[in-house]
Amino acid sequence: MSLSPVKSEILAAMLLLDKPERATQIAKEVGKEFPSVMMHIIGLTRMGYTASPEKGVYALTEKGKEALGITEINSENAKALLADMPQGRAFHFYAGLGKPLSLQARGLKDFCDKIPQINSESIGFHTSRGDFESWFKAIGDVELAKKVALLKEKKMGEEALRSRLTEIVKARCIELSTLAGHVISP
Repeated sequence: MSLSPVKSEILAAMLLLDKPERATQIAKEVGKEFPSVMMHIIGLTRMGYTASPEKGVYALTEKGKEALGITEINSENAKALLADMPQGRAFHFYAGLGKPLSLQARGLKDFCDKIPQINSESIGFHTSRGDFESWFKAIGDVELAKKVALLKEKKMGEEALRSRLTEIVKARCIELSTLAGHVISP
């Protein structure tokens, strides 16, 4: 069954929020009126795309992620995503066209460690071009690619974008480390 554009938009907002959230916050994230969003969330919950872990709070389910084209990651996939990759698959940071920063990330864990060192101008450059989402997709992390694509649509300032991207990538590294059975500090 195909979801309406509004329901898909609500699921996408919940993916980007990345934690159980009140319907009012979800409505704010989507930019729609609360009563309409609440009605759709109730429908999504009945269909199994969202769940309510506690009264008034809603979270995206695996079925909801699948509706967004995101498949579940297992322990082996998580380990592979966190591992160092060959030089040819590294992400190379640039300040702009033809302006390399001489910094590269050779895996998601390395990317997570390097992102705080990257200036906000470079973050804006790569985000606007879709470089981050393309690299995340190329290394096999469709969920992170989708989150970054959704973040790009938010049209925020470079520093706010940098801060939010850092949060999203760090949270993803922690989630994958837990799945892989590794310990990582926040």
